[in-house]
Amino acid sequence: MEFRELFFFSLGTAVFIYCAVKLLIFSKLLFPRFWFAVPYSFLTSMGEWAVVTGASEGIGRAYAFELAKRGVNVVIMSRTKEALDQVAREISKSTGREVKVIVTDFVKEDVFGEIEDQLRELKIGILVNNVGILPNYIPSKFLDSADLDLDITRVINCNVRTTVKMCKMILPGMVNREKGLILNISSGIASVPFPMYTLYAASKVFIERFSQGLQAEYKDKGIIIQAVAPFGVSTRMTAYQSTNMLTLSPEDFVQRSLLYLKAGDKTYGNIGHTIMGWVLQHIPLKLLYADATLSGLQNFVKKAVKKQDNT
Repeated sequence: MEFRELFFFSLGTAVFIYCAVKLLIFSKLLFPRFWFAVPYSFLTSMGEWAVVTGASEGIGRAYAFELAKRGVNVVIMSRTKEALDQVAREISKSTGREVKVIVTDFVKEDVFGEIEDQLRELKIGILVNNVGILPNYIPSKFLDSADLDLDITRVINCNVRTTVKMCKMILPGMVNREKGLILNISSGIASVPFPMYTLYAASKVFIERFSQGLQAEYKDKGIIIQAVAPFGVSTRMTAYQSTNMLTLSPEDFVQRSLLYLKAGDKTYGNIGHTIMGWVLQHIPLKLLYADATLSGLQNFVKKAVKKQDNT
């Protein structure tokens, strides 16, 4: 066989093997109950308590409920006491689990000392870093913010610093017990540089890289640290869009995402969002960044927010 024939044969074989491996990995995502199965007692085996930030509504509330349903006591944290108290009553009544409420505003500077004091005696096996904010519900360019300095502080404090500080607080106990689960909620739009959501998307990229680095450092300690990157979930942040195959309710998203706990250091949480992530990463950026695309996105969100305000 001549060198040229050998080269192209080898190249073709390598491409085939690469595509076959990719297809096998993707096929696993279609059947998480088979490929990534964990025993029903897995979550309770992590520890007696779970901590969920941003738990007064949306995805955080859904995580708190689901973890309690599966036998874990929960600490729910947010800045709105009335909403947290209502969630606590509902969880206690429906699951019988113990619920601890911590009212805090993660945008503020000096909140973590008090939080640590309230968590000190608890055996925390699960941490869900869910809390996060958009600088503006209507997508807009970076400099178009009415108070850009305030937005920068709010997004970095809430989306970035809180995740790091909560991991610093809770991870040592997991290391000592050699078990634990940390879920850091990112976003599907962090898959590519995303105009009009620049600050928010960048903060979620940090969450992903931070999570993946921590997992590499502490995987051998029996700890799972995973970035969860949803696309459409019907919450206040998405103007409560109607649910469909791609826009899930918070409850559906959480139940599905928990099937992927052993799927790696990042998951989109369900097959629909996984496909969306693949498509987004393969769309030519010139198309994504076109003025017509960005203005269409802005108008779509404006209409969704207006519709929500009128209901």
